[in-house]
Amino acid sequence: MTTIGIIGAGAIGSAFARALARKGLKGLKAIISNSRGPASLVDLARELGPSITPGTREQAAAQDIVLVAVNWSKLPSALSGLPGFDGRIVIDANNPIEAPLFKPAELNGRTSSETFAELVPGARVVKAFNHLPAHLISDNPQTGGGQRVLFFAGDDANAKSTVGTLIEQIGFFGIDLGLLADGDKLFQIPGGPLSVHNLIRVESARRDV
Repeated sequence: MTTIGIIGAGAIGSAFARALARKGLKGLKAIISNSRGPASLVDLARELGPSITPGTREQAAAQDIVLVAVNWSKLPSALSGLPGFDGRIVIDANNPIEAPLFKPAELNGRTSSETFAELVPGARVVKAFNHLPAHLISDNPQTGGGQRVLFFAGDDANAKSTVGTLIEQIGFFGIDLGLLADGDKLFQIPGGPLSVHNLIRVESARRDV
C-alpha cells in the first residue's frame, strides 16, 4: 500500500488529489493537508472518496512520496519545523509566482527547484505537476486521441523513475527533461518555454505492408 502525502490543498494540490481519486488505483492513497488543519478538508475528502484522507502537514510529510504545492511566499512557513526527509521523494509542484500580482520572485540566477530543495533537507526532489493549469491535471489525461504530456526533472534517477511511474499510473505520458537545474528552466512558470502548453502524445497509426 502506497500513501502519498500532499502539503497544500489549493488549486494544484487538490487537482492532484482529484487525479489520484479519479483513477481509483488499487493500493494508492493520499493524505492531504493545509495550513488550516484537517477539519477544513473534510468536505473535499468526502467528495473525493475513501482513498483521500485529511491529515496534518506532519502526517503528509511522513510519507515516502510527498507532493508540495503551496503559494511561493508561504513555502518557508509551510515546510518549517518538519523532520528531515532522509532520502524520501518530494515532488516540487511549485512556481515562483502567485496571485494577485503574478510578479516573478527573485531567484538570484537559480531555478525555483534549487531554491525549494533548501527547504526540504535530505529530500530527493523531483519537479513535476507545476506546468499545467490545475484543471488539466484533474481532467482525464486520455484526450485528443492520445495522452496529455507531463514533464518532470530531477537529479536522482531512482526518484525520477518512481515519479515517472506515478505519472503513468494516473494516465499521463511523462517526459523526463533531465537534471533539476536544466529541466526546471524549460517548464517552470514563469519563463519556461514548455510551460502551460497542453501537449498531447499521439501514437502514429502503423500500417503493415
